[in-house]
Amino acid sequence: MTDAAALARAFSLSSPPPGFAADPYPVYAALRVQDPIHALPGGALLLTRFDDVAAVYRSPHASSDKREEFGPKFGASPLFEHHTTSLVFSDPPLHTRVRRIIMGALGQRAIVRMESQLVTLVDELLDALAGRDAADLIADFAARIPLEVIGNLLGVPHAERGPLRGWSLAILSALEPAPDARALDAGNAAVAEFSDYLRGLVAGRRRHPGDPAADVLTRLIQGEGDGEKLTESELLHNCIFLLNAGHETTTNLIGNGLHALLTHREEYARLVAEPLLIASAVEEMLRFESPLQLNNRRALADIAIGTHTIPAGAFVTLGLGAANRDPAQFPEPDRFDVARRPNRHLAFGLGDHACAGMNVARMEARVAIGALVARYPRLELAGTPRRDGRVRFRGFETLPVRGC
Repeated sequence: MTDAAALARAFSLSSPPPGFAADPYPVYAALRVQDPIHALPGGALLLTRFDDVAAVYRSPHASSDKREEFGPKFGASPLFEHHTTSLVFSDPPLHTRVRRIIMGALGQRAIVRMESQLVTLVDELLDALAGRDAADLIADFAARIPLEVIGNLLGVPHAERGPLRGWSLAILSALEPAPDARALDAGNAAVAEFSDYLRGLVAGRRRHPGDPAADVLTRLIQGEGDGEKLTESELLHNCIFLLNAGHETTTNLIGNGLHALLTHREEYARLVAEPLLIASAVEEMLRFESPLQLNNRRALADIAIGTHTIPAGAFVTLGLGAANRDPAQFPEPDRFDVARRPNRHLAFGLGDHACAGMNVARMEARVAIGALVARYPRLELAGTPRRDGRVRFRGFETLPVRGC
């Protein structure tokens, strides 16, 4: 108990203890018990209990607007412009207007169309793995899927998709708690290059529009039927957002989920024997190893959580990875159970800012993981996987396997 209390008191996201990126859950457990509303350097608060995180998500006084927070971090830069214009880091009325158009473009018809294309893609990727002595499930599988799905969604030509993953990683890595100068330079360069590329893509689509019922970029350009449209800056930055969010978190969901199955062999065998468990298995993967571990809000007014009040003006870090392992909400939270029900995890957030692409991500994981497990029931690790070392986003750089 003394060790846990000391660990909790000393914890800082900008300089976490050794091994934290590999396994943050013991630290999160100590914080939940010893210091669930933890003061971070600079006056921000870190929340690790499920009920507290959910309360902030639901509060009308919790702002997602990051201009005040990102100004000192990014300065007047491409990263600042991007991260304060995209859907995820904005408040109404901008958030409402942008979300309405994006959600209109990601309707059920679009998802059904994506699923049929995805089944074909996954079969091709699994065929390419057949008979190989070893494979990397990140480079050869998980990272390929969302890149193709979102690339198809926006109509990015296949020959031009090469830089997308690198741009995405650079832009999102700048969101880590303490990015160094090299990470900031790479992120700014990626935003500038990505924006330049999209200007050409958008110009071409303006000259030759697609069917807005099938072509998401055309839908975003044309806006809603009532005449509401995105500005040029909003359009470019939310295309970047769609590609980044759809690529990074889904790659991590698939990679984390497969790693959980490969290290819990009884659950792998269970899913092979009961393929209809794939939907609940994906929800458990989202809970057990949340692709997004940390989110942020700023209190516009006092926010009551239990007996504590978060003061107006405070920056709040929401520990999603910690909340999704809270034993007050999830019995035996450190046990991976592909049939867990209920499973009201917070991996996609809550309320008005719940992830706009959650149904697309769920569909991708369900199709990809379900097909891989069915095709290769004896798949196993072929070496030590390598985590990517970030704390906000949780995923793997490599996941070596054999048994294809």
